Amino acid sequence: MVHRHDLKVRFYELDPYNHANHSAYIQYFEVGRIELLEQVGQGLAKLAEQGCRLVVAEIHTRFLKSAEAGDELVVETTIGKMGRASSTWHQRMLRTGEVIATQEVRFAATDVKGRLIRFPPELAESLEQYAAPPAE
Repeated sequence: MVHRHDLKVRFYELDPYNHANHSAYIQYFEVGRIELLEQVGQGLAKLAEQGCRLVVAEIHTRFLKSAEAGDELVVETTIGKMGRASSTWHQRMLRTGEVIATQEVRFAATDVKGRLIRFPPELAESLEQYAAPPAE
């Protein structure tokens, strides 16, 4: 299954060329991931209660087309490889059905001191429904 989150490009996210700044894309993708976690009942507060933090270990973003003020976008998120202490998430950003950016993120699960831990079983189970190979 694919998780989808709608958002809109705001004026203050624009660069000097009136395109969404590259850093805004990273934030849009992050919002998509956080919304997925919330939807499955595993938001950041719940993870903190379990002594778990999801830390970005690697991120790869491809910018294919620019987004502009007022564009309505959809962030799609799926879960790729899920290991004991790390996972890879695949994301696409679309404008009117056209892919304008993609991102792959690898997370590590850590405790509050930054030491690697296993994913809490409840988290791993709740994300299974979004397991899928990367979208083309």
